[in-house]
Amino acid sequence: MYRSIIIGSGSCIPENIISNSDFLSNRFYTENSVLEGNTPARIIEKFARITGILERRYAPDQLSASDLAAEAALKAISDSGIDKESLDQIIVAHNFGDIKSGLSSPDMVPTLASRVKRRLGISNTSCVPYDLIFGCPGWVQGMIQADAFFKAGMAKRALIIGADTLSRVLDPHDRDSMIFSDGAGAIVLSYEKVDDPAAGLLSASVRSDCGEETDYIYIGSSLSPDSDGQPKYLKMKGRKVYEYALRHVSAAMKESLDKTGHRIESLKAIFIHQANEKMDEAIVKAFYGLYDIAEPPENIMPMCIQWTGNSSVATIPTLFDLVRKSALAGYELKRGDLVLFASVGAGMNINAVCYGYH
Repeated sequence: MYRSIIIGSGSCIPENIISNSDFLSNRFYTENSVLEGNTPARIIEKFARITGILERRYAPDQLSASDLAAEAALKAISDSGIDKESLDQIIVAHNFGDIKSGLSSPDMVPTLASRVKRRLGISNTSCVPYDLIFGCPGWVQGMIQADAFFKAGMAKRALIIGADTLSRVLDPHDRDSMIFSDGAGAIVLSYEKVDDPAAGLLSASVRSDCGEETDYIYIGSSLSPDSDGQPKYLKMKGRKVYEYALRHVSAAMKESLDKTGHRIESLKAIFIHQANEKMDEAIVKAFYGLYDIAEPPENIMPMCIQWTGNSSVATIPTLFDLVRKSALAGYELKRGDLVLFASVGAGMNINAVCYGYH
């Protein structure tokens, strides 16, 4: 049998560290443009307690999302040991294209995937580069999409990248701006013959709600009363997003796992979108609750949000690369381990994939 197998991974975590204390001089306003009653110090203290984020990474001014994507891609290709010319597809999941430092207008023409192909120096004209805009679940959706192309006989190898520079669409007067960060993660996915029926991409589940949910994460104007009113910043209705995720993500995870026929006790790790520590913990707890298990096993959910922040589509591939290369203390992957990828984001969109580590 043939399955989609991850044969290489890489990540680009910018070196520019922004700690919570760097926001102490910010003036935060409410949705009504009224100055927050609490001091920045109190706001930051509460923020850290809820999100778990102590610091995040921002890209240097001279680099854009496609630059981060290309660096992660180079590492993934090197790790896989393949000839880059053997790639059939380059899929880049992102949300805002390339945004130059100091500007908030996105640049998506040509596609980031085309820019990455050029930076990688790939001359194979049959290698098709394209972008995938699907909110934070974009990278997981890239896996699902590549797997479908493989099964249709239209491709055998794909480079799947998640990259964003969210630091360039943040309102400094919005406390939610402290959540987001920059980064990129990538894998090489290959359609290969396997002897183990539990190896490779085993199942997927997706969900999309596009009623009022489309307004939960959006582009809006600054909260500052001195704002020019132009919609150029990433905005989020935090409570709505939290409630939506808690209500639906665990069900998608269960659906994906149930499709494999494996018991939940077989799961070795859950790679969930690094959105918010408390929210992710609540989702995983709800997931186990669907199997009448009160508490998830210890160390089932690796996390790096504490020091990387929320880099949107880049969070899961970055986290996976860290664990795969034993760079996250307390976690490792072994051949035969059953893992689950899950994400939620703007749309609102949800997806989950079960994968047998090979």
